[in-house]
Amino acid sequence: MKERLPSTYLDICKSPTLLHALKLRALLLSAKAFGYWDKPRSTATEDPAEWSFVEEAYGLYKYIRPTTEGQNGVAGVLFANDNSSVRLPKDFVGQASLTIGAAGDLMPAEGLEHSKDFLYESVSDILFDVDVSFANLEAPVTAQKVEVKFVGGDSPPIMGFTVAEFPTIVRHKGKTFTALSFANNHTFDRGLEGLETTQRIFDEYGISDVGTPRSPDAFGRARIVEKNGIKIGFIAVTYSLNGLDLPESEKHRVHVSRLSSRSVAPDLNLLRDQIADCKANECDFIIASLHWGYECEFLPRQRQIDVAHTLVEEGVDLIIGHHPHVIQPIEYFRPERDPDRIAVIAYSLGGLGFRWYTAPHFALGLILNMELSKGLLDGTCRTYIKHITPHPVFQNILVSCFGGVKMKRVEKLDSYLLAEGSREGRQYLSQLKRYADMVLGREVS
Repeated sequence: MKERLPSTYLDICKSPTLLHALKLRALLLSAKAFGYWDKPRSTATEDPAEWSFVEEAYGLYKYIRPTTEGQNGVAGVLFANDNSSVRLPKDFVGQASLTIGAAGDLMPAEGLEHSKDFLYESVSDILFDVDVSFANLEAPVTAQKVEVKFVGGDSPPIMGFTVAEFPTIVRHKGKTFTALSFANNHTFDRGLEGLETTQRIFDEYGISDVGTPRSPDAFGRARIVEKNGIKIGFIAVTYSLNGLDLPESEKHRVHVSRLSSRSVAPDLNLLRDQIADCKANECDFIIASLHWGYECEFLPRQRQIDVAHTLVEEGVDLIIGHHPHVIQPIEYFRPERDPDRIAVIAYSLGGLGFRWYTAPHFALGLILNMELSKGLLDGTCRTYIKHITPHPVFQNILVSCFGGVKMKRVEKLDSYLLAEGSREGRQYLSQLKRYADMVLGREVS
């Protein structure tokens, strides 16, 4: 949307060798010419143990040309219902309520501190003016020098937030995220120092971290937050740590489960342990934060749908997915365990901005705004989602005329579409809207 800013990761990616660059370019050109990667690659993996040169090329191809097609039959399952199906059961008597705002990945970006109390200005009403606000912190806070180097091959980017950037990403005018998932593939990018620095600052800000136990006894247990008489159990896992290994004595520090392998069935044991902990603590509502899936694919894989349905049947009421860096559909699923319940499965909320990249698929995200109601149904205490609204949002990057300082603001797409703008801007917003309409099952204009 702004000139002289990189569109995607490929604009600043540097191959480790000339031969690697030539092979990569040849494969990308071939895939574009013949279109064989325009549909989901059935043998694809996100598991570092299974990574290869072809996987790297496939991933980079999707950075430029995100996958808008899904596996056969997926769309029919995902769009069977819309958010109008979410309502309280007949004869339900509400006694307490709680509002939630939820977002996807919070990503680092150089100079983010310049956007303090500006980043969330347009979305604070749906994200922070609630009882519980939640998202995924995609990188650790670190005292180390933060230099992001994008090198191809087996070297994923090592990311981090500076201490100066952290207030911008987690707070708006004194209102702070209630809880943040910190179980993702970049959690250990800065080693134990980054993990411990982040948790220390979480404590200073009063933020509950999810998916990063402080002690061996806390491994496999949920993070519980209670507001307005409603007890919420947060559970979380990440599919990997980008091949980085926790020290043997620190294996408990991050909840990791293989969820995105092509050769190994999804491992749900750690999630089941956390669900059991929620039930043991008599939680009213269980939220699962899953860092999973396939980057730059607008529809989840069938295996993910199967996992999501299994988790809901075992007790999860809301799934918040992230990692693909693009948005994916929201499924409204009625489980057999409770026919009066509509569980919400957000396969990927994308993020609130992917660095300074301007490609529409990276700029677009979703914020969920919902209300829970706790009360009695046939004499039994239940907690249901009363209503839920997904809000398409996008990152707007502004460059100051004085010194070229970059600032970021998250905008509500539907509100921004009403504003006048340049022809280029209107075309950009139109592409954002097409992606949002496609993912949310709305009529595509």
